[in-house]
Amino acid sequence: MNTNTISLEKAQASQLDQWRIELSIKCKNGINFIFAAALIWAGIAVIWNLGLSTYNQSILTFSISGLMLPLAWIFGKIMKTAWNVEGNPLNRVGMIFNIGQLFYFPFLFILLGNQPEYFALGYAIITGAHFFPYAWYYKSNWFGAFAGIIPFGSWLLAFFLPQFATLIPAFTSLCLVILGLGLMRDYKLKVAKVQ
Repeated sequence: MNTNTISLEKAQASQLDQWRIELSIKCKNGINFIFAAALIWAGIAVIWNLGLSTYNQSILTFSISGLMLPLAWIFGKIMKTAWNVEGNPLNRVGMIFNIGQLFYFPFLFILLGNQPEYFALGYAIITGAHFFPYAWYYKSNWFGAFAGIIPFGSWLLAFFLPQFATLIPAFTSLCLVILGLGLMRDYKLKVAKVQ
């Protein structure tokens, strides 16, 4: 490989990292979505402790999730996060990553119809796992860590403590709060490096 090719690859990698850091800073690592999700999962924790049938709990869980975008918008206004970074070619990639989780929803519908007692577990696994590409997108290991912690932690709760499976939504909410705080710290460190 000649030196011109190596220089071009380094320049391209550097530009890519600059775009990712710009998204991380201007969007504040998407913390508005993380804290909105934490609030929704706290609501799901309440739902799963109401004593309703697991089918009705699952339906309510799916329904409360409809509050995600309005809550993220409100948190975005409060936290002054950008939803769109004009001129950044990676801008739409975040939306594509988010839409990717929708392809797992048929799994939720199977659980709803056949084993609704596992609906919260399935939803927690999807929620956590969908964070993995954001570790690259926002250049933050926090997403990668919680992409594993939430699904495997939820599974471990369900497997080893099935009598406490109703704690899965509370566990997920707590994880999201910790993730949000970690992402805020990550954001502040990036801002300090840029200044």
